This record gives sequence, structure tokens and C-alpha cells, in this order.
Amino acid sequence: MLHKQNLVRSITTLLVILATLGGIYALWLRYQVAPVTRDGKVRADMVPIAADVSGLVTEVRVHDNQVVKKGDVLFTIDQPRYRLALEQAEANVASQKVALAQAIREDRRNRAMPEVIATEVIEQGRARVETLRASIGQAVAARDLAQFNLERTLVRAPVGGTASNMTLQPGVYLTAGKPAFALVYDASLRVEGYFEETKLPDIRVGDRASVYLMGIADEVEGHVQSIAGGVEDRERAGADGQLANVNPSFTWVRLAQRIPVRIAIDKIPRNVRMIPGQTVTVIVHPRKDGREIHRSLPW
Repeated sequence: MLHKQNLVRSITTLLVILATLGGIYALWLRYQVAPVTRDGKVRADMVPIAADVSGLVTEVRVHDNQVVKKGDVLFTIDQPRYRLALEQAEANVASQKVALAQAIREDRRNRAMPEVIATEVIEQGRARVETLRASIGQAVAARDLAQFNLERTLVRAPVGGTASNMTLQPGVYLTAGKPAFALVYDASLRVEGYFEETKLPDIRVGDRASVYLMGIADEVEGHVQSIAGGVEDRERAGADGQLANVNPSFTWVRLAQRIPVRIAIDKIPRNVRMIPGQTVTVIVHPRKDGREIHRSLPW
């Protein structure tokens, strides 16, 4: 009887040890080998919205977090001032044309009377005609620029997206090129998964990927679009063209570098909303393409 009890205890202990080892191995595969990362972010390109001309903001047509389409007017810059500049440029063109017409008439009259008009005066008349023609070209260019500036007083959305950090109000003076707010380019919405370098051998461009937002169980479907071509080497400093400055210290704890992997989104569940900056878990499902991976211990 005692022998039987000892045998049962031994078998139970062995099964517990095997189960523990199996669990440790499964965890090692999950977190060290399998192409899974909880370090992922929803990302999108940000387009700074800036005026091409300087002036007072006279009208704002969007509000914070509003969805806009490409070409929608976002705000207006001091149109009366630029309209007056266009009228002045048009008047200058008309004035130059009148002066040119008068110079052409005088030149024709002078050339019709070479016996009376000195040659020097005739040449001066011709030069004046050419100068006025060049002046008209400059005046037309100035008028076109004034027209262009007037059109640019209407600041339009360069892409479709969502207005973000929008605090612009009428009366604010904007200088050309200074961003007024940002536009989230919705078409560029994607996921960036930061995978340990030990997991990259299992990842190929085109592999199917599952994305899970933090706290949401619904799967967002996607695929691997690209893998980063490189990451910064923190152990080396120095600019290009200089000698390498390598950190002489070495730590015994070697952590795997994290490599960005871009995941293109294929399908979003109807009840899920993805916002740039959200934290996600990314699971890549390697294709059965006969790839062979020869692994070694990380040390």
C-alpha cells in the first residue's frame, strides 16, 4: 500500500514538473519566438495646415475634430487687402499698355520723317518701345501673382482628413508658412508593430496580421506591408565623415532591438474606431511557404 502511494506521488510530481516545463516552453515560444508584440501603435500621417500668404484670419469654417474632404475651405485670410492689391496690379498693366501705345505711335511718326528727326531720337524711341514692352511683361507677372495670392487667401484642405488641435479663431494674424493646426490624413491610417529582432525571421511582407486594440476583443484584419530598413545604433555616435565613436562599456544583459513593422489595415469591424496613438497588440500569421528558420540561443 505504501509503495503504491509513493508511486502515485512520484507520478503526480513528474506530471506537475512536465506541465510546468511545458508552460514555460509555451511562454517562451509566445513571447520570445512567435511573431507577437504588445508594443504597437495606431499611426497616421499629420499634414500641417499653414497659409501661403500672411494676414488676419477673417473666417474659420472648421472646428476641432471635424472631418473634411480634399479641397474644402478651412479658413480665409484678409481677402479685401489682396483684392485691392489685384486691382492695383491690373491698373498698372492698363497704364503700361497706354504708355506703350503712345510710344509706338511716336516711334512710327519719327521713323516716317527720317529727314526731319535725328537718328539718335529715332533710336531712343525704339528703345523706349522695347522698354515699355518689358515693363508690361513685369506688370502682367505682378498682376498674375496678385491674382494667385488672392486665391491663396482661401486655405483649402490638401487631403481628406480630420482637423486636430484646432484652436484658430478669427482675428488671429498668421504669417506665411506658420502651421495653424494639423490635419490627420485618414487615408494613411496604419499600425506600426515594434517586434523584437528575434521574431523577425517569421515575418514576411504579405503575411496576414491580426490587430487588437487595448481593451477591445474584436479583430482588426491587416497584412504586413513593409519592414523597417534600419534603426538607430545607440552604441555609436558621431556624424558622417567623422571617426566612429563607439561606447566602450558593455552590459551583460542584452536586450533584443525592436524593429518597426508596418501593418496595412484591410478590414475594421463596424463597432471599432481606430485613432492614431492607440496602443495595439499585433499578431502575425506566417504563411506556409516552406521557409526554414535556423534559430540559436540569444546569447
